[in-house]
Amino acid sequence: MTLRLTIDRHDLHRTRWEEAPARALADGEARLRIARVALTANNITYAAFGDAMHYWDFFPTGDAATGCLPVWGFGEVVESRHEAVQVGERFYGYFPLADELIVQPARANAGGFIDGAEHRRALHTIYNHYARCSADPGYRVEREAEQALLRPLFTTSFLIDDFLADNDAFGAAQALLSSASSKTAYGTAFCLARRRGQAGAPRVLGLTSQANLDFTRALGCYDAVIAYDDLAALDRTTRAVYVDFSGSAALRRAIHEGFGDRLAYSCSVGGTHWDELAAKGASRELPGPKPTLFFAPAQASKRIEQWGAAGLQQRLAEAWVAFMQPVTRAQPPWLRVVEHHGPQAAEAVYRALLDGTAAPQDGHIVSLAA
Repeated sequence: MTLRLTIDRHDLHRTRWEEAPARALADGEARLRIARVALTANNITYAAFGDAMHYWDFFPTGDAATGCLPVWGFGEVVESRHEAVQVGERFYGYFPLADELIVQPARANAGGFIDGAEHRRALHTIYNHYARCSADPGYRVEREAEQALLRPLFTTSFLIDDFLADNDAFGAAQALLSSASSKTAYGTAFCLARRRGQAGAPRVLGLTSQANLDFTRALGCYDAVIAYDDLAALDRTTRAVYVDFSGSAALRRAIHEGFGDRLAYSCSVGGTHWDELAAKGASRELPGPKPTLFFAPAQASKRIEQWGAAGLQQRLAEAWVAFMQPVTRAQPPWLRVVEHHGPQAAEAVYRALLDGTAAPQDGHIVSLAA
């Protein structure tokens, strides 16, 4: 039997675990047992934008009313009818919140393969690639949790920083990052902070809740950290870019109205306030620039054209290695890995993230095996 969590696309709180008989493999397929995956606020964004950004299309349930949550992590080949994928091999990539995934490896090479399943062919390659751990120079078995938790988020962080640098920060002298305690936000702040001293590099200001103020300041990657209820402390006379990781319509409006035409760019990335992300009229009649959704694969594709895939991977790997130094040091802890086992524990983590009650320093790793 196989097990997966299905989610009501129109009410993310409605979930159900489904069991089904495991099907036999066809020629050219491989079965991966999903070993360890990360659950973060990023996965809630996948669900909130599941229809608009086609995240539900990766692992269809066969029911248009439900979806299977995409997650990042590790799978081990337990059965294979593909000559380039061997039983016992471990791969890193995009999985459903389930206990197995059947793939159709295509364009296989030493580094991994693309899932060539028919329903995934029109979806972006960045989500369809499975990296062979034995050939990944950045892979460390003792750092699997950090890779599952932070690598996909940090890739987005790296590309946001690159996008802003590519556009000279739109002429802004300060970058405002909401939900500053979130992992994607502080990854972005880390990348932006590495540009300190360079011409045109903006100051990096973190916006967060009063409860997360101390944690966010202790990260050390922001020039200043300001609580949401103290927005009056912002310098509204200086041009700014707003990078919105929270999705809060009220906060977005406060920033737009406070800065007006001194807001150079408004970038929407994800959302801890997932329920406000796609609210009709949430961005209507806002002063300043129209909020624009950041789509990481588009910036990645641009850089692959300019630098080549190897060039992008080299730059990303260098930034990742630098990021891992503060993340993995003993004090102060940027990340505390918390392991969970079994379906009930996995669902409890999902609900805590959905409701915004998860502690910012905790990184949740899930295995469905009890």
